[in-house]
Amino acid sequence: MVNGKSLEERITRAIIRNTMADYLNLCNVDVVIVGAGPAGMTAAKYIAEKGFRVVVFERRLSFGGGIGGGGMLFHKIVVDESAKHILDDFKIRYQVDEEENLYVLDSSELMAKLAVGAIDAGAKIVHGIHIEDVIYRENPLRIEGVVIQWSAVIMSGLHVDPLFIRSKAVVDATGHDAEVLQIVARKIPEAGIQLIGEKSAYSELSERVVVEKTGRVLPGLYVAGMSVATIHGLPRMGPIFSSMLLSGKKVAEIIVNDLSG
Repeated sequence: MVNGKSLEERITRAIIRNTMADYLNLCNVDVVIVGAGPAGMTAAKYIAEKGFRVVVFERRLSFGGGIGGGGMLFHKIVVDESAKHILDDFKIRYQVDEEENLYVLDSSELMAKLAVGAIDAGAKIVHGIHIEDVIYRENPLRIEGVVIQWSAVIMSGLHVDPLFIRSKAVVDATGHDAEVLQIVARKIPEAGIQLIGEKSAYSELSERVVVEKTGRVLPGLYVAGMSVATIHGLPRMGPIFSSMLLSGKKVAEIIVNDLSG
């Protein structure tokens, strides 16, 4: 017993007290990133290290997005020379396959070190959170945050009112499903967002155009990673992650510039 409280009580009190303190700070942040995949976590590091308050919401109880499965459950993925500087920034080890001119790395190390890099830069990653809606304003039309719900509530099929997180920027880094963009396209028709859907595999083309098309969709709303392919109708690229990392860094640079202006 400590101060008349059992260990069980102290455990509960400590968790609730510190979680509530976190959420009071998260009610209004600079940047919300939806999806703790490669693009989302890369963006989180590069934005947070500039001093902005960043939270990454991930609906699963893990991070990494599509990284974990490697290539068809083989535990390796590849990047090319264009993303080597990002691997170095995150201190991710790799081997050079000289025959294929590609950098080969363990999928588990990429997931872990992207997360560590984002967290060490000051970003907060919160698991088990589903983005149910966005906050928007008119004149001019802009996105000003997200509406959150526990993933477990969504999975159970219960009706429970959500809570709100205000932000200056929201990044859809949810991957192939482009979950935030889908919400905006369905519920805010005046935004004029049309999701074309990703095309079949064309790795060389996709690695280039996904990065080129990364950026702001409308004021306050940005897109990175495979969500870029979904909104613009771009091909997929498979287990090469150069463009995912580069897309995350590019959207970070755009947001930092927009918020600093």
